[in-house]
Amino acid sequence: MPRISLVFRMTLLAATGVVSPTLLACLDHPLKDVEYEAASEKENAVALTVNKDVDILFVIDNSGSMGEEQGLLAANFPAFIDVLEDPMVEANYRIGVTTTDNGNPQCGGSTSPEAGKLQLSSCRSRQGEFVSQSSPPADATAVACTDVCSTESIGIEPTTTEFDPEPKERPWLENIEGKTNLAGDISTTEAFQCFGPQGIAGCGFESHLESMYKALLRAQNADEKQYGFLRSNAILSVVIITDEVDCSYNNEYASIFLSASQGGGQVFWSDPDAMGPTSAVCWNAGVVCEGSGTPYDTCRSSNKNVDGDIDVADGDAVLHPLNRYIDFIQEIETAKQTITPSQEVLVALIAGVPDGYDGELTYAKSLDPVEQNDFGIGAGCTYASAAGTSTARPPVREREFAEAFEVGDGPNIYSICQDDYSDALSAIANTIRDQIKPACMTACVADTDPVGDGLQPQCTLIQEAPDVASGDVVETNIETCAADGSLPDGEDVCFVTLVDDRLSDVCSEEGWNLEFQLVRRDGVPAPGGTAVSATCQLSQNRQIDCPGLP
Repeated sequence: MPRISLVFRMTLLAATGVVSPTLLACLDHPLKDVEYEAASEKENAVALTVNKDVDILFVIDNSGSMGEEQGLLAANFPAFIDVLEDPMVEANYRIGVTTTDNGNPQCGGSTSPEAGKLQLSSCRSRQGEFVSQSSPPADATAVACTDVCSTESIGIEPTTTEFDPEPKERPWLENIEGKTNLAGDISTTEAFQCFGPQGIAGCGFESHLESMYKALLRAQNADEKQYGFLRSNAILSVVIITDEVDCSYNNEYASIFLSASQGGGQVFWSDPDAMGPTSAVCWNAGVVCEGSGTPYDTCRSSNKNVDGDIDVADGDAVLHPLNRYIDFIQEIETAKQTITPSQEVLVALIAGVPDGYDGELTYAKSLDPVEQNDFGIGAGCTYASAAGTSTARPPVREREFAEAFEVGDGPNIYSICQDDYSDALSAIANTIRDQIKPACMTACVADTDPVGDGLQPQCTLIQEAPDVASGDVVETNIETCAADGSLPDGEDVCFVTLVDDRLSDVCSEEGWNLEFQLVRRDGVPAPGGTAVSATCQLSQNRQIDCPGLP
């Protein structure tokens, strides 16, 4: 019988740091299904990515109004992590957290802008960040930190990365092949509930998109602590959580935030006579609403120049154009698709849209005269809070960015105006889960025992793994797992063949008749650059053995 070699890449071999925009032309969403090609009589290599690696970046608004929301995020986090750690998923994940504080002339030295740096410390060790001196002052220490976090110190074990073989403490949480980088017996959920809350002392001119941009750039810069956070082969998920509009401004036009006496222009100030602008300047500088205004027909992002002219060239825009961020993420996605053609970057937004958001927003006049004077429009949603009725701004720029990376038919934008984020977090995690593809054998495999029940495949699996110390490639014959799916004595990896009704929906729907599942010993992950090749006897009558193939 003919045989075929199947190669699955567990992680990409070491690659260069920064993503190049010239790697590939941008691919549209969604990608076409892979088509079947009949195997020849010779041995053939069919590349298949077996990828459970997920890099997740949370961009969390740390301005004065976000205390309760951060507490809810932490309290509801089990709905997110339970999906990733489900035995049927077992994602190899990294979670990094940064804030929306990218600095602003109006914040001056009153905040410590993270500018995309990943943060990893217990909120109990920085309780001063949960007190805001805004008007009125706010204290979210209990609701956002001490009520949800029980650990003052989180120990981080040194780990290596795809690009750095030296073990170091990294500024992210990870769980790879069942081994976390957490010291002691703290769980990943407990750890996130402590380092996820970022406080409420951050700048109130939030730069969600620029903070995301800088976080991912820093992850590709060898001089940064978070270098290596992005794995070449990993699924990338970006989650932005905010109740405000995006204020990712171009430093060349920082004068829009300054008064005339400071040499600035006040074109976007709601009240030119005020001591300083409100965050409405971010709305006025980047959004155009069209229609009657009661409500408007639509509101959209717009490049505006320092004189307030709309739809100007990118270089003249006072806020960075959305293309800066859409193109950047598309470049990352395109680079990943050179390894896994079906892989898409996932973007999710929890922001000022109504509960049950279905893609439509109402841009209505506000009943609050102050709000109407500032923004010229009402809130995207409202909710009851400890301070009374709170509002969240319609996220026009963030929404358009998120919509550029919609995947499938499900939503990727959720309301922040809820008292429970479990459904939103679960939905976001399930979208990640759906990107974790099973290891279908993309050729029709022969039944070597037609008398027995079900398909009886005959396959040999070989692992080639780089030795980090020597640089040599170590070749290992992978044994089959025990009948109960457990590892044989002395082995760190084994494989299970899934056939018939044990096939995943993905492999079954595509018409394949064999799927591999690798089982690795807890705490012994595959080194970066590991490849596994499978050689199987192929069917000579795929109409019978694989009737579902096209």
